[in-house]
Amino acid sequence: MTDNNKTSGTDKDTSAPASPTGKETPSSSKQNGKPSATEKSAAKSTPADTPASDKNTATPPPQAKEKKRGNKLSIVAIVLVIALGGGLYYHGHQQSQQLTANISALTDEISSLKSALANSEKQSQEAVKKAVQDTQVLIEQQDTTIQSLQSALADVKGRRPNDWLLAEADYLVNQAARKLWLEQDVLTATTLMQNADQRIAELNDPSLTPIRQAMAKDIQQLKAVKRIDRDGIVLRLNSLQQEVDKLPLANAIMPEAEDVAPQQVSGNVDDWQQNLKASFSDFVGQFITYRKREGDVVPLLTPAQTFYLQENLKAKLDQAVTSVYRENGRLYAESLKTAKEWAERFYNQDADITKSFVATLTNLSQQTIEVSYPEALESQALISDMLADRLRRDLAPLQTGENNQ
Repeated sequence: MTDNNKTSGTDKDTSAPASPTGKETPSSSKQNGKPSATEKSAAKSTPADTPASDKNTATPPPQAKEKKRGNKLSIVAIVLVIALGGGLYYHGHQQSQQLTANISALTDEISSLKSALANSEKQSQEAVKKAVQDTQVLIEQQDTTIQSLQSALADVKGRRPNDWLLAEADYLVNQAARKLWLEQDVLTATTLMQNADQRIAELNDPSLTPIRQAMAKDIQQLKAVKRIDRDGIVLRLNSLQQEVDKLPLANAIMPEAEDVAPQQVSGNVDDWQQNLKASFSDFVGQFITYRKREGDVVPLLTPAQTFYLQENLKAKLDQAVTSVYRENGRLYAESLKTAKEWAERFYNQDADITKSFVATLTNLSQQTIEVSYPEALESQALISDMLADRLRRDLAPLQTGENNQ
């Protein structure tokens, strides 16, 4: 900008025409305040030089034109430089703003992560601290419980040694109840009850007299239960099963003949016709016997039918064995009755083994296998309540001490 102003000023001074009189124009004298070089040359020169100076002033030289063109190019270059610098500045400004925003976002994210990490660490420390406190409390409680149990055990061993006999009697009574109702073993149940009564008798405690009275009543009821030799009945039934294959089959089973009473000759003369007929029948009966039978004749059995008969007879005896253990008297009687009917119908009744087989079935069918057991043992509840009451009374002081701690 400064170069342009200086150049333009120079051009103005150069291009200004000199007055023909050689005097300074008012404008030039006002601007400089001093006489210019042109005015001095005009004053010195002769009048003949004035036309030549006017000719130079009207047509500027080529150097001035080139100088003026260079000034325009410099102006354009300066404008382009300024525009390019402004664009670069604007682009750099936007990039700096974007980087500043990204840095701010990353800073906020790092701050949130730091706060979250701090909170998580704080929560973890609190959880660990709480777990340690809970563990300490549990350890203290367990120590207290162990000490209480140890003191209780020492107290029971030292002060009430006879309670072990009462607990043993309670165990024996419970075992007797199981033997009675689960296994129907009356003999073992009676023995266990007697042993329990002996344990209580060793305590020599008058407060246990009601229990001993109930136990005596229970023992008497058990002794009154009818004893059944189940093993003996089952063994006899098993022996009959083994004899089934040895029983002889009947060739043919004929119905029994009717008994005919012989006719007697009377002493009355009027009955001569009947007496004659009776005499003739008696005479003929010595040679020919006529008997009347009513019923169906059972034919001979095939080998397959014989096999099925034997297997069915064994199955009925096996069913009777099962009924003995289940104490099902109705099924037991029906099984033996069916077995006896088949033996009398299909086997030879004149054989000794058949007679013994049928007699054994008859004897077994008369046996009673059903037994009425006591519904409950009175001493069982009494001894259990007594034992629980004593234990509760012994542990009450210990529980009070724990609550006070």
